[in-house]
This record gives sequence, C-alpha cells and structure tokens, in this order.
Amino acid sequence: MADTPATPDAGPPPDPWDDMRAHTAARLALGRAGTAIPTRELLDFGMAHAQARDAVHRPLDAEGLATQLASAGGTPLQVASAATDRATYLLRPDLGRRLGDADAERLRGLGRQGNGGTPEARCDLLLVVADGLSSLAVERHAAPLVQAIRGTAPQGWRIGPLVIATQARVALGDEVGTLLGARLVAVLIGERPGLSSPDSLGIYLTWHPQVGRSDAQRNCISNVRHEGLAPAAAAARLWWLCQEARRLGLTGIGLKDRSDAATLDAAPAKGTLADG
Repeated sequence: MADTPATPDAGPPPDPWDDMRAHTAARLALGRAGTAIPTRELLDFGMAHAQARDAVHRPLDAEGLATQLASAGGTPLQVASAATDRATYLLRPDLGRRLGDADAERLRGLGRQGNGGTPEARCDLLLVVADGLSSLAVERHAAPLVQAIRGTAPQGWRIGPLVIATQARVALGDEVGTLLGARLVAVLIGERPGLSSPDSLGIYLTWHPQVGRSDAQRNCISNVRHEGLAPAAAAARLWWLCQEARRLGLTGIGLKDRSDAATLDAAPAKGTLADG
C-alpha cells in the first residue's frame, strides 16, 4: 500500500488583529506568555520608553537649526529662558516660561527699534521655534513647517523675525511676542513624547501675547510629524486660525477650529517678511 504524501505545514493561522494594527501605532492585542506579555513586546516597549526619555533630555542644536531656518528667509534670533540648564528646566517649569534677563533686554531694544512706537509697525504674526520637551521634533519638522507657513501667508500679513528659544515652555512666547510687538505669536514646540511618537511638534497660537496668558487663551495644533499632520496641512490650519483670531480679536476657548470645513485661498500671496 502506497504511503500517503505528507501535507505541507500551513503555519500558524492569520492573526485577526493584523488588519487593525495596520491602521494605528497603538499597542493592540499584545498576547501573553504565561502571566506576562511576550518578550518581544516587552523589548519593544522598553525601546519606545528609551526613545521618549532621550527625546526629553537631548539638547537642541540651535546653531544647526538656525542654519536650516535661515534658508527659509532671514537670520533667526536666538534666545534662552531663565532655566540655565536642562535639569533646572525640567524641575522648574516657571523658569522656562520667562526669558533670561539679558535676552529680555535685547528683545526689548529690538522691539523699540523695529516698532518705532506705532501700532501700525507691529508684526501680525511672530513665529517662535522652541525646543520644549522634544528637541528631536524640532530638528525634524520645524524647518519644513516654517517654510510651509511662510510660503502660504495670506496677502497683507506681516511676519516678524523668526525666534529660536531654548529651555523654553509654551508661555515663553508671550514675553517674546510682547517685547517684539506681535499681534499674534505662534510657538512651534516639541511636545511631550509618547511611546509611539517621540518627535511630535505642536503649534500654540496666542492673540495679543502678554505675560500671564493662560492655556485657555491659546489654540493648539498638535501632532505635526510624518506619521501625523503634514506641514502643509498644519500651515493651512494655522492661517485659518490666524485670520479668525484677527476677525474675532481673540484665541483660545472662544475660537473654535472649523478649518476642516473652510476653504482657504488656493494660492494665497506671500506676506511681507520683517526680518530682524
């Protein structure tokens, strides 16, 4: 009697979670090994945690960033907060919200020189690029985002000098905007890293910036990165918010982001750059 041919090993059955995993970076259905998660998943989690921690502690190469941003037009101003080092920055958020004395005085002088004391001479929008909690996000995404913002400025908008701020929190933009006479300030800042997004960049927009503004008086555009919101889309959303902020005279909880339902000009003219 002839032997029955062996049936090829078909391998393990397909994982029903694979289709959902293809659409998200979230950790779904990790499985288990006894009472714990599989070793592979444990190692992946440890790597993601290390990347998030490194993003927080990694110093920003401000000079290299300035060289990148200069190609978008104008030489950036570089400032630092009152937090003298990274450890102080992490332990004292209040110091990260204020400029160091020397830089505050320098910007005050530039503001008096540039504004000439007249409201008409103020810039409409000031961009502040800040390291925040992820310098990696700034190094990867700030330059293309600034280029997209400047390249799609609506007709008649005056953009102030670009500012790079180190050891900076979001509220540092309020003092910078006040000293340079900006009607609106947009802080492009590295967001707190997540376990699947160590390089996420956020944009915080504030109308009539001044020291003491609260987070409720800002609008936020989050997750600007390759796997999230593209620079062009972020720039379009920012300009929609800017135009609405100017119309309403406010930002924050009183300004609802309805940019997805709005149609911006297909090819708006570039605004006037006021490089310092």
